[in-house]
Amino acid sequence: MLLFFTLGLLVHFVFFASIFDIYFTSPLVHGMTPQFTPLPPPARRLVLFVADGLRADSLYELDENGNSRAPFIRSIIMHEGSWGISHTRVPTESRPGHVAMIAGFYEDVSAVAKGWKENPVEFDSLFNESKYTWSWGSPDILPMFAKGASGDHVYTYSYDAEREDFGADDATKLDTWVFDKVKDFFHAARNNQSLFSKVNEEKVVFFLHLLGLDTNGHAHRPSSREYKDNIKIVDDRVKEIVSMFQHFYGNDGKTAFIFTSDHGMTDWGSHGAGHPSETLTPLVTWGAGIKYPQKVSAQQFDDEFLKEWRLESWKRQDVNQVVICLTVYLVYICFPLKSGILPVEYLNNTDLFKAESMFTNAVQILEQFKVKMTQKKEATLPFLFTPFK
Repeated sequence: MLLFFTLGLLVHFVFFASIFDIYFTSPLVHGMTPQFTPLPPPARRLVLFVADGLRADSLYELDENGNSRAPFIRSIIMHEGSWGISHTRVPTESRPGHVAMIAGFYEDVSAVAKGWKENPVEFDSLFNESKYTWSWGSPDILPMFAKGASGDHVYTYSYDAEREDFGADDATKLDTWVFDKVKDFFHAARNNQSLFSKVNEEKVVFFLHLLGLDTNGHAHRPSSREYKDNIKIVDDRVKEIVSMFQHFYGNDGKTAFIFTSDHGMTDWGSHGAGHPSETLTPLVTWGAGIKYPQKVSAQQFDDEFLKEWRLESWKRQDVNQVVICLTVYLVYICFPLKSGILPVEYLNNTDLFKAESMFTNAVQILEQFKVKMTQKKEATLPFLFTPFK
């Protein structure tokens, strides 16, 4: 009887331990060689706007009067760039979403042990591979990428954590703080030769994290006046920042812009699960290296969104959130070591450049396979290991 009890206890212990070995052990691999595309890039700098907690339908839909809440972004869709829906994964939280967009992989469950706030393992990112990155926004988001960066080239500017008041009447001040600081930064760059030289380098990234919508959504819900007015304010200020970039760089046509969100939000102001209101986020891109709007007569989507948003005539190109990171191709930064598949449908360049970029992307993925195979071989008895053919 004691023997059966001992064996049963041992079996249950093995089953219990296997849960942590399978689900709470990071699948990320390390030791890959970075890969570059051996051709000149279309852009010298990348500007990434992330409106935290912005739903795709809230941005794209028209109001009760038939007007867009974001007229500038809508004009980009119709006249300057490419657009679509970025499909996120569960958990729809800020850290996993930003890791997907900036590091190029879906974060593993081991991060839950740190509350989705800290790096459970080291990983490569778009910021780390840049020449310089300047970022403005929430103290909950920016430090996690600066912390894992090598060298001293990722600069962060955050407001005090006390500003993130989910009970506040209006959280748009979190976004206006970011926009104001960016304008002050470029004003200072004109009078600082060292800073001016840095911002005029190639392979430069500017990251604007906008937390106001997420905060207003939690406090007042996405259907509220506060949330919708926040969208208008963000749209107006994005327009100002884009104009400022163009003026600062003399309209050199070497700036690429991306506007997106880390996750959406339910009608009752929550996120974290897999409802479409949480997993469908906007993606609008324009500028250097980005394909211009494409007018089409028909589109192949099962949903009714295009009709509801009155965007049936402009080609919608959906992507998985993780591929947004691959826009590093635009500024000649090497592909992040754990990157996914290049979103060719968004790119505007020669066939040669696209082919070289796709080849480099494939080689980077192959590097992951080689390292993983080596790790597996070293951890397996020789007579049990069979290479894939």
